[in-house]
Amino acid sequence: MSRAAVVFPGQGAYGPGSLGSLSGSHPWVRRADDLRADLGLEPLSALDAAKRFDPARHLRPSNAWPMIMLAGLLDAERIADDHEVVAVTASSTGWYTALVASGVLGIDDAIALIQALAAAAEAPLPGGGTPAEIIYPLTDDAWQPVDERIDRLDDALDAAGNEVHVALDLGGFVVLAGAEPAVAQVADALPPVTGGSRSYPVRLAAPAAWHTPMRADAIAAAAASLRPMTWERPNVTLVDGRGARFTPWSTDPDDLAEQSIHRHGAMTSDLAAGLRVILREYAPDVVLLAGPGGSLGGACARIVVMEGYRGLRTRSAFEAAQSGPGAVLLALRR
Repeated sequence: MSRAAVVFPGQGAYGPGSLGSLSGSHPWVRRADDLRADLGLEPLSALDAAKRFDPARHLRPSNAWPMIMLAGLLDAERIADDHEVVAVTASSTGWYTALVASGVLGIDDAIALIQALAAAAEAPLPGGGTPAEIIYPLTDDAWQPVDERIDRLDDALDAAGNEVHVALDLGGFVVLAGAEPAVAQVADALPPVTGGSRSYPVRLAAPAAWHTPMRADAIAAAAASLRPMTWERPNVTLVDGRGARFTPWSTDPDDLAEQSIHRHGAMTSDLAAGLRVILREYAPDVVLLAGPGGSLGGACARIVVMEGYRGLRTRSAFEAAQSGPGAVLLALRR
């Protein structure tokens, strides 16, 4: 049985190709639909079974976040049959999936938490501003860091002050979030980059400015609305978006709750830090990418190369390994 690390995706993972990810008969999906009915929200099973992807419905945090969670949990069930899971990390709102998959939260508490925080993400920014987000690459086509881009990004963020923040650090990419005018200013200051069929920086759909201090007040209000929840120690090591570890034998459930509810959504989620800790400390045979979408494949591949894991220090070396029996990354929905 191989030793595996599991990475759960977060906001933005559910896209047109994700329709049909949920089994409407699964107890978790049925329970989520019942709990959402009490909140006056559309059943997730119906959203997932839609014939066409509707961005206004499917990308709304109140709908997308719990669908991403459930898709990840369904994958987690299958993982346990074939792998020894040694550690778990996540990008962004995938952290809430990780809490359930590791036994920290039950499904009822997890749905209550993610729906409250998703509602907070849909609230206006302080002062009524409109949120905006862009994604920008910091590595070249060979997945090596480009100093000029990094320097220009630092300068642009300094000029923007507290109006724009690094919301997600994905190793070779960053997601910048904040109020619309300031994000546009930063985008204009960054050197244009062409990668594949895309020209960067790219504007992201359904921006929420999550993982920025701008959401601290909304998160506090959401936390105050939550009923008491039961938090347990995880049954497998969790590594969060700071690179901090929560282990089965040393975790303080109150500290984990504080980090997950109050701090996680108001600070940078650094997938690179989390995965780097797992690669160095747990040396998994394989990294499994669970949940919908394929956006984390490229990000995790770049992190592996930047870390030089198993001696893979170039894109060509990584791709050669992936094509053979010693693949480092496996996406469960491909």
